[in-house]
Parts: sequence; C-alpha cells; structure tokens
Amino acid sequence: MIATAATSNPVRAYSIDGVLVRSSKPIPTASTSLQFLQQNDIPFMLLTNGGGKHESERVRDLSSKLAVPLHESNFVQSHTPFAELVHGDNSLRDKCVMVVGGEYGRCRDVAERYGFTDVVTPGDIYAAHPEIWPFSKPFQRDYYASFARPLARPINPASLADSLKIDAVFVYNDPRDWGLDMQVILDVMLSHRGYLGTYSRKNGDTSLPNSGYLQDGQPTLYFSNADLLWAADYHLSRLGQGGFQASLEGLWRAVTYHKNHKSAPELYKKVIGKPYRETYEFAEKQLMRHRESMFGNYHHQQQQQSPPPKLRKVYMVGDNPESDIRGANNYDSPHGIEWLSLLTRTGVYRDEDGRRPTWEPTAIVDDVKAAVQWALKDSDWHQPLR
Repeated sequence: MIATAATSNPVRAYSIDGVLVRSSKPIPTASTSLQFLQQNDIPFMLLTNGGGKHESERVRDLSSKLAVPLHESNFVQSHTPFAELVHGDNSLRDKCVMVVGGEYGRCRDVAERYGFTDVVTPGDIYAAHPEIWPFSKPFQRDYYASFARPLARPINPASLADSLKIDAVFVYNDPRDWGLDMQVILDVMLSHRGYLGTYSRKNGDTSLPNSGYLQDGQPTLYFSNADLLWAADYHLSRLGQGGFQASLEGLWRAVTYHKNHKSAPELYKKVIGKPYRETYEFAEKQLMRHRESMFGNYHHQQQQQSPPPKLRKVYMVGDNPESDIRGANNYDSPHGIEWLSLLTRTGVYRDEDGRRPTWEPTAIVDDVKAAVQWALKDSDWHQPLR
C-alpha cells in the first residue's frame, strides 16, 4: 500500500507475497520501487495476509531480503490486529487462548509478545493426551516434543474446576497438522463452555437457535485471513488458511447435520485479514499515524509548523483479486479517503487465458514498479520512477 508523501498526496499500501516477494524470494523491481518511495518521502504500508512470526522478526527478514530499511510502524500482518484484544473491558489478556497454525511454537511466542499470558497450542494438548488424535503419532517425537509445553490443567471432564478451559481460539497462520488442529477445534466448539473433553447438552436442540450449536458459552473462533490460495514456489497456487477454514466448515456441517434440522447449523467465527473491513480500517489508522510521523519529521527539518495536507488517496497494490482488490474496492473509509486498487501479474492472478479477474481493479499492471509508476502519474507526482 502506498501513502501520501510529505509534499504531495500519493499513499501506497502493498501486499507482500506475490508483489514484493514470491515464496521468500524478492521479485525483480521490488527493492528499487521501495527505495524510490523512501528517497522521495512517499509513505507506504506493507499489508500482508502472511504471518507466523512477530512483526519485528518479519520486518528484519524483509529488510534484509529487499535491502530496504523497514519498520514495524508501517507493517501489518494478518494477525497484527489480534494484539488489540489484550486491551479493553473484554480483554483476553489473562484468559486461556488456544493458538493454532505456524511452525513449531512460533505463533504462541507471537501471542505472548502481544500480551496474552495463558496460551496453549494443539501440540501441547496432543503431547498431554496423544489419544485425542492418534494419527499425529509420526510427528510426536521429532516435532511436537520440541516445543510442546505441559498443560497448566489437564482434560478432566469429571471435575471442571480442575479441567482445561479454552476461552478463545485463534488461527494465526496456516496450520501444519490439519487433522489434529481441526479435531481439537471441533472438540472445543462442540464442548460445554470451552471445557475440552465435554460435549454440550444443547447441541442438536432444535428449539434453540442454530439447533443448539454454539449456544452454550463456547469460545469465539478467530481466523487471521481467508486466503484460499497463495503464490508459492510451485507453478500453481497452493491452498492457504482459507482452505483450512473451508475444510473445517465442511467437517462442521458433516458432524452437526441432521435431517430434522430446519437448516444446517452455522459455525460462528470472526475472520479478519484482507479483504475484511476490520483489517483495512486497522491498516488505514496505522498508515495515517505513520504518515503523520513522517510529516512531523519533515516539518521539523524544514522548521515549519503547518499541518500535513489531507490524505485523499491510497493505492492498494496486490496480486490476489479475492483479497487485495476485493478489500480495497469494498472499503468505505470513515475519513473520506479514496482507495484505488492495482493488480499485479506477479502472484496469484494470471491473465494468460484472457479471463478478467473476479474483482475488477482500478488498473492491471505487470509488477510493483509499474504499479508505482501508475500511482505517481495518477497523483501528478513531479518525478517518475525509471
């Protein structure tokens, strides 16, 4: 995403995978494009549905790969907004939350750095109760044993006061052991008030909303993004977290369906990430703070006191029509900022067969350099990127 500069009005928001890098390898012209923006004080925000690492680690990795100094202040991952949930009246800071996805215990580490104090993973649960999913046995010694922690409370449905209770479920990143993760999530969502090893008596009660499912104090289920596909090393796009979500919903329907139900019980969930409004609103606030900081430094250097000009446009540069373009097109800024969408050909979207994207962008461009050139021209910027 590109934001406005200290002396003009363009601002950019960039996706990362498929725009700046592809499977961790820099895309040609990415480095020079970002260097140009920095050299000309043009604000930009990196907005990604990726994750699995803390923002500081990801920024350090990207800075090294792209040879461009980056900072957390203009970087938003799919799970970055989860950090907000440790604040406020309904804070989850000291609640027991289950974090799913990512490699080893890295997403647990991220959650703890956000401020969550009681974090468990499906790996912890499996290590304590391997019978919960016997098909993960091949991963037990070499994988789960390397990061699983002892449970503070066991699964003990005979004594709920001493039993493990899950207060929220977060899918931070693409799960690695789909079978175990789906089984444990299903167990939690079918339980009594989040106590693992229980089964709610309200499940299947057609006198209740949703045929009684998720009517018994079960925890909220959060997904950090809904990307069905992503651009990997393989020449065809690979399933992402959205694929896991769709599979889980399919299993939910199969497990909860009964011919006497008026309708199939719904799996209630909260999904953020692109293309959802919550993520674009969070990114816009972050972008405005970053821009104001840049203007403050600029005016201090110039010994000026005037406020920055109003931000009028943001250019969302992405490779995925279903997330990047859809989100930018649908976002209605509460600040009256116009969001324009630029679709690159370097990631998920390919137009060799002549088909148009499912969500029509403001413009289709070859790569990130062409996107910057388009935005500069549209915003009447005085110096082109060559």
